[in-house]
This record gives sequence, C-alpha cells and structure tokens, in this order.
Amino acid sequence: MEHDLILVRQLPADPMKVWRCWTEADLLKRFFAPAPGETVEAVIDPVPGGRFYTLMRFEEHGDIGSECCILVAEPGRRLVFTDALSEHFRPTGKPFFTADITFTARDGGCEYRVVARHADPETARKHAEMGFEPGWGTVAEQLGTLAATL
Repeated sequence: MEHDLILVRQLPADPMKVWRCWTEADLLKRFFAPAPGETVEAVIDPVPGGRFYTLMRFEEHGDIGSECCILVAEPGRRLVFTDALSEHFRPTGKPFFTADITFTARDGGCEYRVVARHADPETARKHAEMGFEPGWGTVAEQLGTLAATL
C-alpha cells in the first residue's frame, strides 16, 4: 500500500532475543539510533496502553524525542506502537506513523519485518525522504548484532 514503508531483514538471533532488545530499555538504548547517533533515554512498558518513549541524540540533528503508545505486545511475535497516542491511549494530536514489527523464527534466526503505517501517501513519502530505509536498515543491523550476543 502506498501509505506503508516496509523493511524486512533476516537477523542472526531467535525471535525472543530480538523481542528482548525491543522491550528492555537498557538493550533498546544500545541499538535504536542509527550510528553514530545514540539513544540516551528509553522507557518501555510492553503492554497495550504502555509507554514507549525514546530520546535520540545526533550531532547533526540534535535531540529527537518520541512519545508513543504500545498497541500490541505479543512476546517474541509482534510489537506495535504509535505516536498518534501516548501512554494509556491518550491522543497526542500530532500523529506521524504506527510501527508494526513482527518477529518470525526462520532459518535458525529471525525474520524481522517492520511496517511503518502512515495516514496518507504524502506522509509516507516524507518518511522515506527522511531516510526510512537506510536509517531503519542500520538499526536492524545493530539490532541483529546485539541480539546475537544475548
């Protein structure tokens, strides 16, 4: 669909290890910002209605914070969060996208699939121009490297 951006990678770790990286704040901080950026803060409550907050720091862009709400949390299988809502399903008034991430056991590792859902094609195009593919691709590589060490 022209509203969605999709990234699929094969990671060298089982789905539960990849899930842990996404749902344990100390692990998420180690992979979530594309290098050389860093995630300096993370709060994750991996239950529906739970808070998903990150603060990334980049030399060229400064600090970028993101306040989101967990919609779906199926350990080792699926994680969905959106910036349209904050903790406890409170509307933020400034939606950009919803991330739908699935973790599927395959070939001794994990098929990692991210679908970034947007309200319209223009917003999806803006996200693509911001660097969705290279940014989320770098994050996927960093995630796979970290998950393989657990």
